[in-house]
Amino acid sequence: MTTRRTVRERRELAGVGLHYGKTCRLAFAPAPRDSGIRFRRVDLPGAPETPAHVDHAVASERRTQLGTGDQGLHTVEHVLAAVVGLGIDDITIEMDAAEPPILDGSAQPFLEALKSAGVHDHGGEVKELRLAECVRVVDGESVYVARPSDSLDLEVAIDYPHPLIGPQAGKWRVTAETFASELAPARTFGFMHEVEGLRAKGLIKGASTQNAIVLDATGIIDATLRWPDEFLRHKAMDCVGDLALAGRRVRAHISAHKPSHRGTVTLVRALIANAQQTPTEARVIEIDEIMKVLPHRYPFLLVDRVLELEPLKRIVGIKNCTVNEPFFQGHFPGHPIMPGVLIVEAMAQVGGMLLMGAVEDPGSKVVYFMSLDNVKFRRPVKPGDQIRFELEMTQIRGKVCRMSGVARVDGNVVCEAEMAAMVRDK
Repeated sequence: MTTRRTVRERRELAGVGLHYGKTCRLAFAPAPRDSGIRFRRVDLPGAPETPAHVDHAVASERRTQLGTGDQGLHTVEHVLAAVVGLGIDDITIEMDAAEPPILDGSAQPFLEALKSAGVHDHGGEVKELRLAECVRVVDGESVYVARPSDSLDLEVAIDYPHPLIGPQAGKWRVTAETFASELAPARTFGFMHEVEGLRAKGLIKGASTQNAIVLDATGIIDATLRWPDEFLRHKAMDCVGDLALAGRRVRAHISAHKPSHRGTVTLVRALIANAQQTPTEARVIEIDEIMKVLPHRYPFLLVDRVLELEPLKRIVGIKNCTVNEPFFQGHFPGHPIMPGVLIVEAMAQVGGMLLMGAVEDPGSKVVYFMSLDNVKFRRPVKPGDQIRFELEMTQIRGKVCRMSGVARVDGNVVCEAEMAAMVRDK
């Protein structure tokens, strides 16, 4: 059975960014199981994190961008290609600038750093995106057709009016081995006649013949091709990187005619919308395991069972309210109802299970809640009720996490709240 993968050790690289020309130190670091691929801006207050997911993708010229403003990340496609090309599911990518180093213009330096860090299985279920039917996307000159498959197969075609390029086409079954040998070393390329216009837009400030293949009207300036069709291979490598924004391993046969970053991001959105809907296996956590994670005990342990858990994403937990609960004895005697503050506390404890679900040694950690917002009580909770708590992670910024939660009894909302918390050492 295939399990999720991360890296064993931390590895760093440094260099200038292609478009903004700023120096960036990038580090690959191990990440908890099920946390996914996440970028962390260590140069910003709170070290905010951005998941490598299409939900955060922003339309940009000549690059793949995640987020906007000060937290925006630019030109991340080569880094992502190396990560998913090796089949890595969970990793933290730390950066001290908005754009990763371009290095030699390919994904190979990132691939070598990841290999030296040691890629290993660390358990958990690999999430795959599989299609239920054929998907076709047209974005300008870019045309994509994706069909169901048990592997990732790419057919790519390009056509540039240049004597060294012209029409080129190729196909690859993307595995860790073929990606490393056939696609990762392919470098980015550009044309001299575009330089002035791109620099006027504030782009390619860090570009040179050392980190890109530069073509004039007849040939290549100060470089030698690694393959005659290196241009085509680079476009295929870019596709692999942009497909990482699906947030899971893509299993599809994809034909891409004149692919672009914007077009492939549009394709990813279409793939997600048309993917097979497979039921999520419920991860039931009983009270004995809950007590290994939460420090609370009777009468303050207010979670009886966890029904569903996607670490750092969502959780569903329940609390059974019996007439023997001590708070019913004195809270509105004769008309017992559960104190609202304890409903919120129970919700927070379920949220604590959500945070601790990705912690490798929960016995050494504790969850501290920092704030509550928009708390609303809708209905009373009475003896005999079972409260179902549903919480979703809405933001992760460094060590601080924000969640939104709702509590229901028999399908009716009894409480809603937003909360912030952090995991600390005991």
